[in-house]
Amino acid sequence: MSELIYIICGAGIIILALLFYVRKKMSLANSLISDSQKQWDKVMKEIENEKRETSLKIKDEIYKKRKEFELEMKRDRIDLERLQNKINSKFEEIDNKEKRIEEIKSELQQKERELIRATDIQRANENKIKSIYTELISKLENIGGMTKDEAKRSLIETLENEVRLSSEKWVQKVEEDAKQTAKEKSIHLVISAMQRYTAEQVTPHSSSVVHLPNEEMKGRIIGKEGRNIKALEMATGMEFVIGDTPEVITISGFNPVRREIARRTLEKLIADGRINPTRIEETVQQCEKEIEETIQEYGKEAVLAFNLQGVHPEIITLLGKLHFRTSYSQNVLEHSKEVGIFSRMIAEELQLDGNMALRAGLLHDIGKAVTAEVEGPHALIGADIAKRCGEDPRVVNAIAAHHEEVAFTSIYGPIVVIADTISASRPGARRETFTAYVKRLEKLEEIGKSFEGVKKVYALQAGRELRVIVEEEYLDDEKTILLARDLAKKIEKEMNFPGQIKVNVIREKRAVEYAR
Repeated sequence: MSELIYIICGAGIIILALLFYVRKKMSLANSLISDSQKQWDKVMKEIENEKRETSLKIKDEIYKKRKEFELEMKRDRIDLERLQNKINSKFEEIDNKEKRIEEIKSELQQKERELIRATDIQRANENKIKSIYTELISKLENIGGMTKDEAKRSLIETLENEVRLSSEKWVQKVEEDAKQTAKEKSIHLVISAMQRYTAEQVTPHSSSVVHLPNEEMKGRIIGKEGRNIKALEMATGMEFVIGDTPEVITISGFNPVRREIARRTLEKLIADGRINPTRIEETVQQCEKEIEETIQEYGKEAVLAFNLQGVHPEIITLLGKLHFRTSYSQNVLEHSKEVGIFSRMIAEELQLDGNMALRAGLLHDIGKAVTAEVEGPHALIGADIAKRCGEDPRVVNAIAAHHEEVAFTSIYGPIVVIADTISASRPGARRETFTAYVKRLEKLEEIGKSFEGVKKVYALQAGRELRVIVEEEYLDDEKTILLARDLAKKIEKEMNFPGQIKVNVIREKRAVEYAR
């Protein structure tokens, strides 16, 4: 019974708990439903607000678009009215022009009629003038005793003489003006190139004299029965001159590279002290290898210094050999570099290809490197080498023509000639022997005396001026001018000289009397 009561009580408690739980869930569901309803109402209000705002925005946008459209229409209407006004004004201008054209047409017709009348009058006047001219000619023939053709010939001869004299004076003036202008421009061009370049006063050159430490060394170099000196000459191809000058041996030969090999060989043998035929051959071979390397270094240095591209290896070798060649004490490689620099400067002043002129100037004396092995003018030899090595035809011609042995085919030839002259004649570049100096002055005076009518000739200012005194009775003023021109041309043709030579022809008439 007690157990049943417990069961009933437990069941009641469970039922109460279930009722409580159900009631709690019902209240929670009611609150959720209420919240959902509130959220729904809120969302609906927001949707309504957005609809109203969107509707207002759309209305505002429609209003703005309408205003813009009306404004655009108003502008188009104004533009159309302006265009219509322009068209109307154009039509008015066309009408005015048509009226003006009609007026001009009528004026032209009037002038044409007047011109026809004037032409008829002129034709009648011409006929009258012809008849008067005929009568005048006949009267003049009767008065002068000459026919028309004779008078015409006489007049033509007189005019020819006057025109010839005037033309000679005019040609003389034009030539003087052209020479002056060309001289001023050339001086400016050359001075501009020279001012932009600085070089040593005297370029170093290789020596062919070897100094000995003592006089006994000569005997050791000669050797027993001359074996050592013969071995040296056979191995180097040079001649060793042992004279009376103490402690000096002179090396003589035409090949500058072999002469340099001989000089180095002798200096090494003297420093080493062992002098015998075997040692001589070994030393010569060693010096030959050193010279070959030195030649390549000098050649590559010259090419790299000017940033030249596509230079043939043979030309690089020949450039290096030029370092051991001298001309009038001037190192030929340094001279070639100077000519290249001057050529580039002059070409750039003339707005030409500076690199082309530089290449031609650098290679212009390349033939001197092989003149000991090949016979002929070095300019033509160098041109053949350059052509064989694939150089530009303009460079080849500039090399061949830089001593004017062939004709110029491009402007780069004269440029190289000018640059060569500048490099050779600048102060300290070359030495001229006294004998050559005297011969040049004598040749200059001989050319002056070769013309007829010359009384005396003097070479002045170290050969820079030729002063010629002519016989005043044999030559007049015009022939004196022609003599100066012919003298200058003959000097240019027969002599090679740096710079320019002034030809000064003097003709004077002196009258001397004494009052006693």
